Amino acid sequence: MKPNILVVDDEPVARQSLADILKLEGYTVTPAANGQAAVEHVRVHSVDLMIVDLKMPGMDGLEVIQVVNQISPETEIILLTAHGSIETAVQALRLRIHDYLLKPASPAQIVSSVKKGLSRFAKSRSNVMSSGNLEGGQEIFSLKDGTIVDLARRQIKNKNKVEHLTPAEGRLLRVLMENEGRVFSHRELVLLVQGYDTTQREAPEILRPLVSRLRHKLEQFPSLSEQVVSVRGTGYLFEGGS
Repeated sequence: MKPNILVVDDEPVARQSLADILKLEGYTVTPAANGQAAVEHVRVHSVDLMIVDLKMPGMDGLEVIQVVNQISPETEIILLTAHGSIETAVQALRLRIHDYLLKPASPAQIVSSVKKGLSRFAKSRSNVMSSGNLEGGQEIFSLKDGTIVDLARRQIKNKNKVEHLTPAEGRLLRVLMENEGRVFSHRELVLLVQGYDTTQREAPEILRPLVSRLRHKLEQFPSLSEQVVSVRGTGYLFEGGS
């Protein structure tokens, strides 16, 4: 099966040029004109490698990478930018990208980086398959009181009590539990869970109904609900430790 590559760039000429280079190498290429379209594609389709431009209107490249790392952690990512800086490079590397290329990158540079990224993807997939773990992050959490949180099935169980989560509720709980002790702002959570950017002012209102529904479902699992903590004026965190 041909590797699936997603090319994300708001400039039509650059986007088409990248797609043409990669198609000549025999890859299946999907173009996306903005970050939102890229995130929607990754939610629905399997993507082996993504090439994303840094500077785009709306969701920029770093925001796209942050969301894709949550919903498809196995996807290898190459960041392209015409505005290289130490700060951006450090941010990108913290997000576990495969490569960071400065524009204009030559076709040879792009193809070489893509081949290395796909090799890493294949190796990672092989390791995952052999270990029996089908996801990059932890899927099942066991709390001390016997509560089991199955993120893959979006299910919480304790003895005869079972609660099922919606996809959005499951994504919210996953982000918090996989990053124990980290405080996420309302805006970050909207981006990671809902897949779009908003203002810091609007984010709490967007998030509030979702958090309320999740809290209601967690009420019958006190050891879990007590760990989802609101940080006044900032956002939420999962305290962990149970």
